[in-house]
Amino acid sequence: MSTNVLRTADGWWAVLGDRAIRVDTKAVTTAELLADRAAVCEAAASGEAGTPVADLVALSPVTTPCRVVAQMVNYRSHARDSGFTGDIPPAFFRKASGSVSGPGEAIVRPSHVKFLDYEIELGLVMGAPLPIGTVVDERDLPSYVAGLVITNDVSAREVQLTKTQFYESKSYPTFTPTGPYLSLLEPEDFAHLLDLRLKLSVNAELRQDRTLADMIVRPAQALTLLARFQTLDAGDLLLTGTPGGTALKAPPKPVEKIGALLPPALKWKAFFKAQAKNPHYLHAGDVVTATIATPDGRIDLGKQRTPVADAH
Repeated sequence: MSTNVLRTADGWWAVLGDRAIRVDTKAVTTAELLADRAAVCEAAASGEAGTPVADLVALSPVTTPCRVVAQMVNYRSHARDSGFTGDIPPAFFRKASGSVSGPGEAIVRPSHVKFLDYEIELGLVMGAPLPIGTVVDERDLPSYVAGLVITNDVSAREVQLTKTQFYESKSYPTFTPTGPYLSLLEPEDFAHLLDLRLKLSVNAELRQDRTLADMIVRPAQALTLLARFQTLDAGDLLLTGTPGGTALKAPPKPVEKIGALLPPALKWKAFFKAQAKNPHYLHAGDVVTATIATPDGRIDLGKQRTPVADAH
């Protein structure tokens, strides 16, 4: 069974139900904790009464700096929402690790961003180096992936689309809420990955709800493709794509064809004029709730609850 780990300003905790047991470790970074996994197991098996989880303020269980890599359009439902037809070539992009924030911190909307979007994603936390040229089979996943986290790939859509700039649009501070738990997996847990269900709500309205069975490129293949050009190390983070249900959706095909005939400036002006009527983009005061778990609770990454605020 998986073991959930929580990080606070006071250190690391093994989570058992609604209680947390302090991990006796000198680890400061996620990579150091993964190298001292025995201490996590010892805490989980200690039998101590522990501290109520509700009394702890969770930080991101993925410490920074680290590499943060993300997969683009990796769920069939998201591909449909985005207007893709036919085969979609696998693609990756980087996010600044300065965008990583805690599971209860506010998502801060920069003043120049009007179209702020959410994307729940399963995060893979690496437990070992992934050298260039590595081929990862399904059976090899436990050798490279230590655990899982909830992430939200928050996106400034006008920056992403008008500049074709993924790095900037997804890298502002607080644009990668992460946690609350780092779920450390046992080898047998990996057989249950496709049962994981990703659910995201805004103000208690369900927006995204899919299992990993909707994925196009699954984790082992994704790591193999990534290793063609990118090394990863223990503690690095791979976001594996989002299901359909984001605020941004492709316009109807006839509208898209007409837009293609316009000069770029006019096309985007018309597009965002239409998007301004879309109530699903995030605004100050909204609360985003995200969960990822298997139906039987074998793997449960906890609940991420992030308010949205405007930059001052």
